[in-house]
Amino acid sequence: MKRPHFLFFLGITLLAGCGRPEGSSRTVIQNKGSDTLVNVAQAWAEAYQTVNPGIAVAVTGGGTGTGIASLLNGTVDIANASRNIKDSERAILVENGHSPVEFVVGFDALAIFLHKDNPIQEITVEQLKAIYVDGGELERWSQLGVTVPGCSSDKIIRISRQNNAGTYAYFREAVLDDQDFKLGSLDMHGSKDVVDLVMNTPCAIGYSGLAYANEEIHMPAVSSEGGATFVKPTVESAVDGSYPIARSLLMYTADEPEGPVAAFLDWILSDEGQCIMKDKGYATARPVECPADAGM
Repeated sequence: MKRPHFLFFLGITLLAGCGRPEGSSRTVIQNKGSDTLVNVAQAWAEAYQTVNPGIAVAVTGGGTGTGIASLLNGTVDIANASRNIKDSERAILVENGHSPVEFVVGFDALAIFLHKDNPIQEITVEQLKAIYVDGGELERWSQLGVTVPGCSSDKIIRISRQNNAGTYAYFREAVLDDQDFKLGSLDMHGSKDVVDLVMNTPCAIGYSGLAYANEEIHMPAVSSEGGATFVKPTVESAVDGSYPIARSLLMYTADEPEGPVAAFLDWILSDEGQCIMKDKGYATARPVECPADAGM
């Protein structure tokens, strides 16, 4: 798995939307993007109030594409992303006089979600591709050698993400080899929506960030080697790269940050910020010992 450099710095600084609302003495940092990151981003924003009460962080989701689009039009200070910025997106920023900066804030295993009664415990990347890719031959669970309780139709119901999501883009790249998705999937706005639908639909399969898993679904081990080695999605397998569909979690600024935005990003990458990332079920950007680890 290729991982971006821990920090990727270019150029000079321009803060897009950071400022003080009229009549307020607090600086507001605008932070938008990836639904994969939205829960931890909100936790960071809440915790940062005790670190620097003079700074408010306004967090919204909407998907990686929405966050980066907002960065391009200058309405956010930080865009959250679960995929790398595209060359075309970077080019727009550069054409407008910016030098975008990438921060790796953690790692995530892109888990495959099945209904808790689905008997499949292992699945290959090739099988996932045959389920999701345009022209893929897998349409029924019996083709995978199983009968799923509660799924009388035997039909594989494919749950996906909307195409502005970084999770969608990463799955398309890592699993579908950048080919088109098969028509007819149910495309969810957020990761929680994927989990909610899978847990209530015995015929369903979905994908999303590991941190959204719950006891009502189960996650099969995945192999990228045609079944030679299967690896369960865990924080540890995301960090060491053994899980075949793990990815970096990223934040972007239009230029090298300064002032409140720089201080906030430094705090996110500090032990305190990274321990919040770990508490939310993601892998940290670097090894870190957290208070919750003391009794382990």
